[in-house]
Amino acid sequence: MKRYSFLELAKNAFSAHQNWGRQWRAPEPKAEYDVVIVGAGGHGLATAYYLAREHGIRNVAVIEKGWLGGGNTGRNTTIVRSNYLWEESAALYNHAIGLWQNLSQELNYNVMYSARGVMMLAHTIHDVQVSQRHIHANRLAGVQNEWLTPEQARDYCPPLNISKNIRYPVMGAALQRVGGTARHDAVAWGYARGADALGVDIIQNCAVTGIRRSQDGSVEGVETAKGFIKAGKVGVVAAGHSSVVMEMAGVRLPLESFPLQALVSEPVKPAFPCVVMSNTIHAYISQSDKGELVIGAGTDQFISYSQTGGIHISNHTIDAICELFPHFRRMRMLRNWGGIVDTTPDRSPILSKTPVPGLYVNCGWGTGGFKATPGSGHVFAHTIARDEPHPINAPFTIDRFRTGRLIDEAAAAAVAH
Repeated sequence: MKRYSFLELAKNAFSAHQNWGRQWRAPEPKAEYDVVIVGAGGHGLATAYYLAREHGIRNVAVIEKGWLGGGNTGRNTTIVRSNYLWEESAALYNHAIGLWQNLSQELNYNVMYSARGVMMLAHTIHDVQVSQRHIHANRLAGVQNEWLTPEQARDYCPPLNISKNIRYPVMGAALQRVGGTARHDAVAWGYARGADALGVDIIQNCAVTGIRRSQDGSVEGVETAKGFIKAGKVGVVAAGHSSVVMEMAGVRLPLESFPLQALVSEPVKPAFPCVVMSNTIHAYISQSDKGELVIGAGTDQFISYSQTGGIHISNHTIDAICELFPHFRRMRMLRNWGGIVDTTPDRSPILSKTPVPGLYVNCGWGTGGFKATPGSGHVFAHTIARDEPHPINAPFTIDRFRTGRLIDEAAAAAVAH
């Protein structure tokens, strides 16, 4: 793999950048692999990369029904943070934050991680109490988080409206300075390039149509649009379609899939310095490196595999943004889209072995999947390679829904972006 550098950039400038070559191969599937990963989003590609780099398992295929990064990885709002309430969640997301900070150097690919800060607004006395409890819990768990007064919040984000005559006046904010954003496409491309260089086959436009099990019940391989592929282990990382894929192996999961919408404005010069979220009114906003205002909200309130969503959700979100940031009222919206998120009853992910020997699943991230990408791939690769969970993802098994040891981030986070 050719390493990117200033020297390579200068050399290729003389050929109008026509000689870079492909970033990853486009192989046909082999008859057999040690591990097959179903889903070439950020989590799936990260899993394959860490399987090869950290565990020496390089006879790996990542199978994607569409194009690489064309699912939720390319349909999210790129927020990175780790300020979750429960210690199990905080440990998982903080592990990801640690990997985010050096990921561009690790992959020799600019994933555009920007620690610009994530600020979560409080609008009521209850919000203030919950936010301060959250901050104390984070600090006890070694997670950076701090409280800001309304004036300090405005100083950190000057466009914020802290006047008292709006529906939901700002009474303070929790700020995680190490949070921020990253470029979703670049994350997928960087992991794909790194995994490919280590020998992983990335097979696009190849839908999985079945999971074959042997007579003893263990995994034998996957049926695909390009024929049967034998594999000793199969990891399913299919986001909103995880339950559909797992049913092919006879495994039912406690998942529901919902549309999650987002939209962006026309690009403008830098005007918004951080990420601001409001759980109370379900709206959040940041500015991309291209200058677009990236805006999102909570999930639609109906189960669906639609990637369009309801227009009333976008309207409600824009109303809230215009009240909190009146400077943006004349901005034109450029485009909107939807992703399909899979949610568990406790709004925490599943990173687990399954009752089927050789079958593993990484799902249930709801709206919080992108921020966990490197940490998720790292611990899931450990789980597959060693057939036992990493200490960080040990609490996130399927068994918790039978034992009742839930990690209930639903009430704790209010909204899980």
